Amino acid sequence: MKVLALGAHPDDIEIFMFGTLAAYAAQGADLTFAIATDGAKGGKGDPSVLARVRREEATAAAALLGATPRFLDFPDGELVADAALIGSLKTLIRETGANLVITHAANDYHADHRALSDGMRIAASFSVPVLHADTMGGTGFSPTHYVDISAYRDVKTQAIRAHRSQMPEQYVDRARVQNEFRAGQCNSVPGSLAEAFRFEPTFPFADIRALLPPAPPVRPVTPQTNVVRDAS
Repeated sequence: MKVLALGAHPDDIEIFMFGTLAAYAAQGADLTFAIATDGAKGGKGDPSVLARVRREEATAAAALLGATPRFLDFPDGELVADAALIGSLKTLIRETGANLVITHAANDYHADHRALSDGMRIAASFSVPVLHADTMGGTGFSPTHYVDISAYRDVKTQAIRAHRSQMPEQYVDRARVQNEFRAGQCNSVPGSLAEAFRFEPTFPFADIRALLPPAPPVRPVTPQTNVVRDAS
């Protein structure tokens, strides 16, 4: 199994899909991390210095799963689904031989995320199914699939914290709350965490359940059997 994880910025993979990638790593999958922009606008100061720092942070985070990220180095904040981006994504798909691509949702909050999602939709064509990750705060997102990441909460937190330039604790907290909510949304057992995804079937890819790690364990739903008696 070969999985291509594609984020617009150096910390996107860690926030939105790292637990799932950890689950894939535990299954022995071949992971490729790819980052579309240089991240140079993700803070104040010299953009070239920030781009270098963020590259180092992304490399450290990917190494937690034995992966080495690939950097497409498009300008941060200026990503568009043009021929240059689509061509780079087609090359990436071909060189990695991915069986599945995971990237941003088409309606995510950041324009770079949306452009990357659009570009991958076009680039993937008949070659590979594309799975869309949850949006920030789950805004406007309707999941079709869930992955149990309960066993990988610590490594996901460690990966987010690798991005020290981004004040990572805010994202640690946001991700935890969202992953708790998603686990509860699919009626998982208490204490579970889940990452949510959406798959839009596109010919010739109609069903990708066999490509995904396990979903969260679901609690049985039993009917209420208490008898209510008239107290009069």
